[in-house]
Amino acid sequence: MIELKLNQHFPRQLIACDEVGRGPLGGPVVAGAVSVTVSSSQELKKLITYLRSLGIDDSKALSEKERLGLLEKLGLTQVEFRKTKVITLKNIEIKLVTWELDQDVIDQENILWASMRAMKEAALHLSEMNEVRPLVLIDGNRTFKWDNESLFEEVPIVKGDSKSKLIALASILAKFIRDEYMKEMHVLYPQYGFDQHAGYPTVTHRKAIETYGSSPIHRKTFKGVKEFIRA
Repeated sequence: MIELKLNQHFPRQLIACDEVGRGPLGGPVVAGAVSVTVSSSQELKKLITYLRSLGIDDSKALSEKERLGLLEKLGLTQVEFRKTKVITLKNIEIKLVTWELDQDVIDQENILWASMRAMKEAALHLSEMNEVRPLVLIDGNRTFKWDNESLFEEVPIVKGDSKSKLIALASILAKFIRDEYMKEMHVLYPQYGFDQHAGYPTVTHRKAIETYGSSPIHRKTFKGVKEFIRA
């Protein structure tokens, strides 16, 4: 349990972050963050063991049906962007949030830093500043950008969504919420098939952009879009 190896203080707030949506040609990047404040290693172990028993795993390793089933069990299918959801598992309170940055921000900042910023904003939204700084587990190999000293103790974890059940839960939530948003965008722009590919660069999606030009939710700086922007 990587969470137990990394956390040296109790009680302490532990926040896990992941993002979904770096690769698509359209739509937002969405970060998920999960927060727990644990009083002992035994309490943390109990929670992680329970998440494992539910089948929580890297969102990419689960089908859409499996992700939906897990979130329904946890009551997490009504989460809204930037609004905290609170659930209780094994008598432990868990706070969750998803944070989106749209295509305009992605075009301005580039997708890497928009992804990092979305995770940072999600973590800040859930953070509780106490005597001990929150421990923030970040999927990937980078920490957040700060003007001054970080408010967190940050630990980047490569392939964190397959190593940490808390990061995995954040990734499942972010994936579900982003996919639901792209289905809503399909209603507005049905010619692109967003309900089928969620904005990823499939052959069908690329051909639709060539045919119809870009939509308002496409990323104008991305190859495969910028060549087909129409006045």
